Amino acid sequence: MGAQIDGVTQSAEAVKINWRDIQGASQELVADKLIVAVGRVPNTQGLSVETVGLKLDAAGRIEVDEQCRTNLPHVYAVGDVVRGPMLAHKASEEGVMVAELIAGQMGGSDLNLVPNVVYTAPEIAWVGKAEQQLKAAGVAYKVGQFPFLANGRARALGDTTGFIKIIADANTDRILGVHIIGPMASELIQQAVLAMAFSASSEDLARTVHAHPSLAEVMHEAALAVDKRTIHI
Repeated sequence: MGAQIDGVTQSAEAVKINWRDIQGASQELVADKLIVAVGRVPNTQGLSVETVGLKLDAAGRIEVDEQCRTNLPHVYAVGDVVRGPMLAHKASEEGVMVAELIAGQMGGSDLNLVPNVVYTAPEIAWVGKAEQQLKAAGVAYKVGQFPFLANGRARALGDTTGFIKIIADANTDRILGVHIIGPMASELIQQAVLAMAFSASSEDLARTVHAHPSLAEVMHEAALAVDKRTIHI
């Protein structure tokens, strides 16, 4: 999250974390338990890259182009040792792409279309750009958001936590990113990936018939919300 932890103290009752946010302001958090996630690093040590002349980047990943070619002739690299999210489905698609290229076929893989999922409760899923990224790039965008609380299927399931947010280009209406927190987010994100793969606009989603009652209707309403045209809220 871009924060820096200054110290952690633990007593029989609680864990106290002193940290600084991205602006450098001191913060204090008291919790029952602390889970430390240190992340992962590419496993490229011991490959004798210096001997063969294989290039690594500053993070220790193997440098590749958009088609996973390294700087060495006829040598490809995919998965967690190259740029992009360390996800099994991303590595699998890269492997398929490389196999197709070696066979003389057309192959491609768009990292912007890789769905990310956090299997928590509630589930979290996203694809494409976040608002912070678009702001930093100076891209004009518009946002539509709709809560699961206003969805009949979610209410019947007794799980109304969260929402779906769709970010679209302010000029072309092309979908730039979709973010979901809520029930079955890992399944619902696939609709967003498919829409973005075909360069769909938020209006395209808004004009697509969605079954009722279904959780997918939240995606439909979020698309309508991009132009402030929601129906059920």
